[in-house]
Amino acid sequence: MSEAAQVEPAHVGWRASLRLALRAVGGRTVLAERAHEGPLVVQRPLYPEGPVCHLYLVHPPGGVAGGDHLSLQLSAAPAAQGVVTTPSATKIYRSFGARQARVEQKLQIHDATLEWLPQETIVFRGARARLSTQVQLCGRARFIGWEILCLGRPASGERFDAGELHQDFGIWLEGQPLWLDRLRLSGHDAAMTEHWGLGGAPVLGTMLGYPATAAELELARATAQEPGTACTLVDGVLLVRLCAGNGEEVRQEFERIRHALRPAFTGLAPHSPRIWAT
Repeated sequence: MSEAAQVEPAHVGWRASLRLALRAVGGRTVLAERAHEGPLVVQRPLYPEGPVCHLYLVHPPGGVAGGDHLSLQLSAAPAAQGVVTTPSATKIYRSFGARQARVEQKLQIHDATLEWLPQETIVFRGARARLSTQVQLCGRARFIGWEILCLGRPASGERFDAGELHQDFGIWLEGQPLWLDRLRLSGHDAAMTEHWGLGGAPVLGTMLGYPATAAELELARATAQEPGTACTLVDGVLLVRLCAGNGEEVRQEFERIRHALRPAFTGLAPHSPRIWAT
């Protein structure tokens, strides 16, 4: 059975929420609060690099369909250090009628360090989706994170030539916006194919780091290997952008840059989540 065929017109939508809190206790970061409703959970905390807490977000249904609403709230208290990723790509299936799939993620970092490293989000042809990630920073918060968006399934010959996507990704410091990105696409938009838009590339990756200086900017530029990688610095936010033909190409590029920047941003040596190697 194809993945698209798994979604039936009678689907009325999952409602799922997950609330997590990280705190520094006794020299390491612990998952001090975990509450969920519906099919959105987190596996037990892992500690592959000592005191740093690694979390894997899991959505058991395996994909998000029209009418689904997933909500994540994560807070990191002072001195906490966390790495959050997913064991696989998130799939946004095609929608029936006007029903939208909604994924809302709010990250609050209070004098703490958080790395937000989800695997790519695959938006199927005909999907109607709203994706939002808000990063709220307070005090001496530190953040490295990315969003990798795959439009259609190029390996299967499927283009995103029908459907609608709204994506928001932003950073606030003490309640004031530092960087806001709003992407609005439909399958027939010229932005999908024109050079001033995606230029026909089915994958768009955005990586952010804070706080950054000109030194981190130059290091990111020196580390980048893909010719289309663009690195800029805006109000202390390092922005890395790449359009490519597949998600793996983007993630490998972002991981190279993260490895180079991680000691400066977090004080930690380069390290990749184990789940990526399985």
